[in-house]
Amino acid sequence: MSELVGAAGFARALHAAGLSVAPDSVDAFVRALTHVDLADRTQVYWAGRATLCRGPDEQPRYDLAFEAWFGGMPPQQPPMRLQRPRRGKVATLAQADQGERGVERGQQLAVAAADTEVLRHRDIAELSAAERTHLAELIAHPDPRPPTRPAVRRRPARRGSIDPRRTVRDILAAGGEPTRPRRQRRSTRPRRVVLLLDISGSMSPYADALLRFAHVVVRANPAGTEIFSLGTRLTRLTRALRARDPDLALAAAGRAVPDWSGGTRLGETLRSFLDRWGRRGLARGAVVVIFSDGWERGDASLLGEQMHHLHRLAYRVLWVNPHAGIDGYEPVQSGMAAALPHVDRLLAGHSLATLQDLLTQMRE
Repeated sequence: MSELVGAAGFARALHAAGLSVAPDSVDAFVRALTHVDLADRTQVYWAGRATLCRGPDEQPRYDLAFEAWFGGMPPQQPPMRLQRPRRGKVATLAQADQGERGVERGQQLAVAAADTEVLRHRDIAELSAAERTHLAELIAHPDPRPPTRPAVRRRPARRGSIDPRRTVRDILAAGGEPTRPRRQRRSTRPRRVVLLLDISGSMSPYADALLRFAHVVVRANPAGTEIFSLGTRLTRLTRALRARDPDLALAAAGRAVPDWSGGTRLGETLRSFLDRWGRRGLARGAVVVIFSDGWERGDASLLGEQMHHLHRLAYRVLWVNPHAGIDGYEPVQSGMAAALPHVDRLLAGHSLATLQDLLTQMRE
């Protein structure tokens, strides 16, 4: 009770100093005080600064209020952090015999690299729980380069067309004497990428890996990447997947999607995407990637019509079907057959190797 009264008084002092303190921030401050030593001013200071300050601009006023309320100068150095153990980028999937003592480090790394290479080509739907955990680490490792498009502005270059403005400026600076001509070339900008993920029941074995792949793509280009889920309805997942931590991003995406492992209405959800987002500019000139096995519960002709409109808007349309990597696969599903004439490239997305190949195809 005394902690609550003291925290409320300090919050009123901060409010008088010009800081806007929300009630939930005061509650967080009270909870933080239960985990620190109240006799240590440094711990109290950092507990309040972490919960009551919204940004670095509020720090000077917070320091003045803390000095007036608790007395003495506020501490300047933050407390020491405990470093979290780093995850290794290469791990052995096979369970080694604990009794073997003579295996050298080089042999262990060779086995780990071999297991990793095998895992890259394994079907995601056939992996065990331990292999899925290792696959999640491998998916988060690459740093993809987003596709680019020509920009209007030009930039200085060693080769290219002559830059008349900079060339004339150099001639004037040299007193009218001829100088070496300056060169320029058109710069590039990241091209927008739109990922449409089928989260129906038939795609559930691949849902976790595809969401992690989408998280990697959106983190590489947050301003130019959009993520949507396709099921019985359309759900925008861009904001949820922009979180830095992949596990937190997937948890936020799971809370946002109300129709996990349900049916698939690709035509209706694609029409919703085009009416609300695509025709307003989101799909214009973008690389659109659809992750789906092509099973359609609705009207397949509607899907073909919407794919036709999408193909006219987008720069490229790629369809990633996990079953396309199986030998002898034929796109006989009604949805797949209706969409295929309007797809630039049909790719397999059943393994890590095929997802990495998709990154290359997106940059072309």
